[in-house]
Amino acid sequence: MKPRKVPTPGWNFEYLMWLFTRISGAAMVLLALIGFVGALVMGARYHMDLGTLLRWTFFPNPNHVLNSDIPDIAPWANAYWQIMQLALVFFGATHGFNGLRLVLEEYIHSWGWHMFLRLVLMVLWLITLGAGFFLVLTS
Repeated sequence: MKPRKVPTPGWNFEYLMWLFTRISGAAMVLLALIGFVGALVMGARYHMDLGTLLRWTFFPNPNHVLNSDIPDIAPWANAYWQIMQLALVFFGATHGFNGLRLVLEEYIHSWGWHMFLRLVLMVLWLITLGAGFFLVLTS
């Protein structure tokens, strides 16, 4: 297996996905930190156990605080946290499927299989995004 070299800068697909992977990784860390700090500021340090806090950090859903000792969940259920969830779902799914695409392309050398697997991954990515967005918007 030969090492992958960094794509040359320009407006080609490989370079844009290489750049997106770096930005999305940083964005996911930033979104998780915002969720963690936001939960602590809103009173999670007094009313949540660690498992509930971590669930909130990586998927800030007001249903996660229903079973805790928090007296009022109104500040936890607003559009801001839904946007945070949607961003985490988008960045996580896209980051993961791009990584899977790179791994598959390392081991498959036929052009026809490349195109077929890219199509399969694109369909799976769209299904994952659709399911994730549906879950966020209906919970």
